[in-house]
Amino acid sequence: MASLQIKNSSTANEGQGTTSDAVEFSIVMPCLNEAETLGTCISKAQGSLEEIGVAGEVVIADNGSTDGSTEIAARLGARVVPVSEKGYGSALMGGIAAARGIFVIMGDADDSYDFSKLSPFISNLRAGYDLVMGNRFLGEIKPGAMRPLHRYLGNPVLTAIGRLFFRSPCGDFHCGLRGFRKSAVLKLDLRTTGMEFASEMVVKATLQQLKVAEVPITLSPDGRSRPPHLRSWRDGWRHLRFLLLYSPRWLFLYPGLILMLIGFLAGAVLLPGPRTLGSVTLDVHTLLYAALAVIIGFQAIVFAVFTKEFAISEGLLPDDPRLTRFMKYITLEVGLLIGIILVVVGLGESIYAVAYWNARSFGPLNSTQTLRVVIPAVTSITLGCQILLSSFFLSILGLRRR
Repeated sequence: MASLQIKNSSTANEGQGTTSDAVEFSIVMPCLNEAETLGTCISKAQGSLEEIGVAGEVVIADNGSTDGSTEIAARLGARVVPVSEKGYGSALMGGIAAARGIFVIMGDADDSYDFSKLSPFISNLRAGYDLVMGNRFLGEIKPGAMRPLHRYLGNPVLTAIGRLFFRSPCGDFHCGLRGFRKSAVLKLDLRTTGMEFASEMVVKATLQQLKVAEVPITLSPDGRSRPPHLRSWRDGWRHLRFLLLYSPRWLFLYPGLILMLIGFLAGAVLLPGPRTLGSVTLDVHTLLYAALAVIIGFQAIVFAVFTKEFAISEGLLPDDPRLTRFMKYITLEVGLLIGIILVVVGLGESIYAVAYWNARSFGPLNSTQTLRVVIPAVTSITLGCQILLSSFFLSILGLRRR
């Protein structure tokens, strides 16, 4: 688990100073038509590096600007890196890959973040932290700097989900001002190209147990006259989608377990006979839905295992010792045996139901009685077939890992 320490600006000047000619820090700014504010951001960053005595550079990851941003950057001595693939994440990854520094500090070029106050990031990175996150909620959010929708709903909710799903120590998943050791972040193999890049970095850093620190920062209203590139609902959904896709437990496993538990409990209560709750009588129709909950729940659990196995084999998620132990005991042969047993049980119940029908000369039946045999039989056969097919598919997924 990543460790978290909150450090204030009072510790900013610890461990400063370097005599090496090599670039120690690269300040990377993604840029798409930021001519109004880019010059200010570059000047602040350069001034901060000079004041602290850091061998550094400013890298502008340009994503196709047409307003003269690149000319402004070049005139001020920043290094411009063209990135053809569109998107916030694409621009940043292009800039990070081209950065010459041991450490990278990234931030938006809209003048909402103060690049003149980089000391807390520099001191923490020099102290050995792999990722240093800015936290706007621990610092100051100036009036008009963040939309109420983002401040009171979007950021807190998505951050809370990220902390719950991944046990992350970070309190501001979407802060755009952050610093990191370049080699550590490159090993994370970040894939997303849009705004969800911010969440991916935090999630993967947590899963890979990088050493993480947090520093309070100030967020100011951006200096642009045009609307921001951010699209609240679209980008919010992309962040949520990423968090769900990277957490098979919360997307598949836990909902599946809850559905199966509800289905089994309801089935156990209704299988002997109807149950009356006040003025409502629950009978075989409810039993049928209980069986459906068991089947869907089981399928969700299987998807959780499939997703985790695939993600690990593709390097999207780190190895899970619990899954490894589980796979040692639940082999193809064990799965086939369990599946066959369930199918045989279901077929046996089906034969009993047909025999019961035959005893009545294949005439009309009391559905409330026969469905109490048929529904468990169909459920058992369905689960057995799912286990048989899933066992083969899981074995195929496991071939590459082994």
